[in-house]
Order: sequence, then structure tokens, then C-alpha cells
Amino acid sequence: MGAFIRHETPYWKEATFYQVYPASFKDSNNDGWGDLPGLISKLDYICDLGVDVVWVSPIFESPQKDMGYDVSDYQAIYAPYGTVQDVDTLVKECHSRHMKVILDLVVNHTSSEHPWFKESRSSKSNPKRDWYIWKPARYDKNGIRHPPTNWRGYFASSTWTWDETTQEYYLHLYAADQPDLNWENKECREAIYDETMRFWLDRGVDGFRIDTVNKYSKRQDFVDAPITDPSSDHQPAPEMWCNGPRIHEFIKEMNRKVLAPYNAVSVGELSLTPHPSQVVPYVSAAAKELDMVFEFSVIRLGTGDGFGAKYIYNPYPLTKLKDLTQTWQSFIEGTDAWATAFIENHDNGRAISRFGNASTREKWLSSGKTIALWQATLTGSLFIYQGQEIGMVNMPRAWGIEEYKDIESRNFYAEAAASGSDERARDTIKGLQILARDHSRIPFQWDSSRHAGFTDSGRPWMRVHDNYQSVNASQQIEDPESILNFYKAVLKMRKEYRDIFIHGTFQLIDAEDEKIFSYVKTSSQRVNERGHLAKAVVVLNMSDEEHECPSLRESPKAGEDEWRCLISTETGIAGSKADRCSSIGAWHGRVYVNFSYYQ
Repeated sequence: MGAFIRHETPYWKEATFYQVYPASFKDSNNDGWGDLPGLISKLDYICDLGVDVVWVSPIFESPQKDMGYDVSDYQAIYAPYGTVQDVDTLVKECHSRHMKVILDLVVNHTSSEHPWFKESRSSKSNPKRDWYIWKPARYDKNGIRHPPTNWRGYFASSTWTWDETTQEYYLHLYAADQPDLNWENKECREAIYDETMRFWLDRGVDGFRIDTVNKYSKRQDFVDAPITDPSSDHQPAPEMWCNGPRIHEFIKEMNRKVLAPYNAVSVGELSLTPHPSQVVPYVSAAAKELDMVFEFSVIRLGTGDGFGAKYIYNPYPLTKLKDLTQTWQSFIEGTDAWATAFIENHDNGRAISRFGNASTREKWLSSGKTIALWQATLTGSLFIYQGQEIGMVNMPRAWGIEEYKDIESRNFYAEAAASGSDERARDTIKGLQILARDHSRIPFQWDSSRHAGFTDSGRPWMRVHDNYQSVNASQQIEDPESILNFYKAVLKMRKEYRDIFIHGTFQLIDAEDEKIFSYVKTSSQRVNERGHLAKAVVVLNMSDEEHECPSLRESPKAGEDEWRCLISTETGIAGSKADRCSSIGAWHGRVYVNFSYYQ
């Protein structure tokens, strides 16, 4: 039996996180809006899946202009979700099941209804005036007023809004209802730490997913961005606010003053930071900033430039997906940094609809399992989004634009429709059908009853998918061959072989193959009696045809006849010797290990 030495490891490195979008998870009071009591009622389901940490998307008091990412009171809960006491109950019930809870922390901006902003906009002399970013207008030679810069925001408009009361513009990277906080102001930062973080940590919350974490430090010269879109008055300018001059100073301070004293886990949303050398400083253990970040190169495949052309879909080859996976699996090697693995969240289309194939029931089932196998064998902390584990897919293409509720979807569609270009409007609709944030936000499909069991009698705030009678958790719990039960199996496997799948190194096999995605995972610790590190080979057929299974001879010191299939999306394959499995079916996956390491 091979030696396996365990070292003390922070729990979050080996944890599986489960993101809940509470508005769409479970409605307990039949108002058509998911809530905290509904979430609490489904904790056994989440626990049975094999989850260690529940991440709850924004639930704080909010006008809901951007689904709670516009907070008007950080210490109150939006009434349709429940109460502060419901959060206390959620924490208690999760902890009793040996699960932890993290909340979504949104502190790049607040709602324009937040008391801080109301004070800030009341007068130029108000003590909180400098808690937000205010600038005077510019005037052209004709005396026409213009914003301070030409920056384009994320929701298809200027980043500046004119305020009549004080005759100045305020900055907002997102909607006008979401003014940006001024992190340059120390009093503002201290209020953020105390009122938005310590308040919840003192109530037992275990940490935070930190929204837009690399946008707190803006360049202070506030100059125009280069004109890259001549058709628009507003120009993309992420270089003005992403990874700004004081960003690491601010995050170190947040860690030193709040996160570290509470031993709170932190995972930051790191936008527009495409180079590993930029990412490592955020997650280096020695740097003492964040535990983990989400880097979006893989999950954003197919999107446009992030601004005007974001929803003009760009097809990509499998080799691009493989190359990016290799980059973001290997970037931590030789460092004290840590990685995350994820392929769905609340801001993207569903994985099967984007990376798999849902054209038939058979391909939906096999590609859903293959995506599960891919994610569960990646190094780092694993994040699963609600509904991913039952193979939920994008909204039907037959649905009209009226079913798209998201502010970003609506704004981009309106901009395309107003452009006068029929081609742009058509392309934007097609892109939204693949990429829109709305797809991840339709109600969770619990069973085949009316409204998919999301609500008993209330009208859901978003339309339930047409396929809910054939794709739902209740049916899959009883089906041993379901995507749900496959997720349970691979999550169990991931922890049993944590040295390979969670902590191991990643190396592609045949990077140029456009059909087969295969790679070697090498153990971080486990060796056999000859001193060779344990290995696993993952083979994923991400195509519509059966293909030859790659040779396992790429892994040294082991003859092909020594390898056996540990798990497979195909029935009857697990346990077989590798030489008996010369081909692999369309949209299927397998994991092979050399059993001499585990005998």
C-alpha cells in the first residue's frame, strides 16, 4: 500500500461549495419569491449531495434594481427573503449538519437608497460627501454639459449620472442605482468593515464571497479612455478601475482588520485579470489578502468583449477550453496560492447548454455527467451552482425577450435594438439565448408538480423551465443513473482521492485534439513502494461521436494493463482494465487510476 502523508489543511481547500440564488431556490410562503425558510427546508438535500459550505447570494435590504447587488441596508434582510433571525437559523442549521455558511459581500457600491448615499448627495459639505466619487461636469465649446470622462459601464451606459441637487456627477460602474463607494476614504472603509462584515461574522457567518473585489481602487486621474468603439459616446475603460494602484493595500487591510481575526474564509470575484502573474498576489498565502478568487477566462468563453459586444456569441474550439483549463489549473504550481474550480454561477448560462449537448435526452444525460466528472477532478476548491447537479439547462430558445428579467440582458437588447442594425439585434438575441444571466436564475426544479415544486401556489417571479417534469430533483433522487446521483458519486470520489483531485497537479494529454479532453492528475503526496507519485488519467469525450480512448502510456512507470477505470459516465465500465476500453462514447467520461497505489 502506498504511503500517504496528511498535513494540516484549511477546511476550505477541500470543501465543496454550493451557491444558492435564494430568489429562485425554494419559496416557502407562496409569494413566488424564494426565501430563507425555503432554503432551510432544503438543507438536508444540500448536505446529502456532499456539500461543505453554502454560499448565499445577496439577501440584504435592497430596491432590487440588480437582484440585491444594490444594497440599501447591510444589517437588514430584504423582507421577501425573511429576517435576520432567519439567517441565524440558517447558520445554526448548517452548522448542525457540519456545513458552513458564507454570504455575498457587495461593497464596491451601494444602492442609491442607502442612507450613506442619501447623505452624500444632500450637499457638498456633508461629512459623507467623500464616501462616494463625485466630479464636476465638463462643458464643450457650445456650453453643453458632458460627464467627467467617457467611460462606459457594465450595463450599457455611461458610468456617470448627473445629480441636480449638488450639480455634480457621481460614479457608478454598474447601474445608476448603484453608486460606487470611495475606498480612498478611510472612514468609509472602516464603516464597511464594521457594518457590513463584523456584524455578520459576530452572528456566526463563516466568511464571504466578495463581489467585484478588484474594483475598489480606481485610478485617481480620471482621464478619458481610448476610443475603441467609434459608434458610441462611451468607451470601455476597465483599466481605469480594475487592479488599481491601491487595491492590494485595501485588501490587505480588510484581511488584517476583519477576515483574519475571525478566521473567515474569503473568495473574491476577480474580473478582467487574465494573467496568472496578476492573480497570484491576491491569493498568495504569504500576501495575506484573499483565500481564493474566481478567475473568469474559462466560464466567459464565447462572450464578446465584456462591453458593447458582450452578447455577440463567439464560437471557440475545444483546444481553447483545454488551454485555459491548463493555465488556471497550473498557475499555482510552485507558489503558496490556491485555485478554484467552477463552471456555473448566477452570471452565466448553464454549463450543459454551453459546454455540453442538450439536443437529445441521451446527450443531455451523458454530457451533464461528463461536465460533473471534469469539474470534480480539477485542482482547487470546487464550487457548484444550484441546479447544476440536476442538469438544468438554458431557457428554451422559443421564449421571447419578455422572459428575460435581468437588467443587463434588457439593457444590451435595448441598445442593440436602438442601433438601427437588424443584424446586431439578431446576433444579440442569439447571444442572450446562450450566455444571458437569466438562464441561471429561473426557479429550481424540485419535482414534477405545478411550478416544479418551487412554489405551491404563488406565481414564480421567473417562468419555470418547460422541461421541469422530466428534469427535477425528486425524479433524480430515485434514479441511480441520474446526473444528481453521479454528482454525489464524483464528490465522494474527489474527497477519497483528495491528494490527486483536489491537491494534485494537472497536465494535458494531446492539447491539439479537438474531440477528446484528457489530462493526467498527479498526487501531491501519495507514493507507491517504488517512490513513484500516484496518478490518475481523466478522459472526456466532448464530441458527438464515439472516439478511440487515448493511451495511458503517457503516465510513466506503469504498463497499460495495470490501469483500471475508477469511475465512468458509461455503465459497466468502472473497474475494467484500460486495455479492455479501446473507445469512449459521445459525451462520456472516465477516470483511470493505477490500482497498485491503492491496493
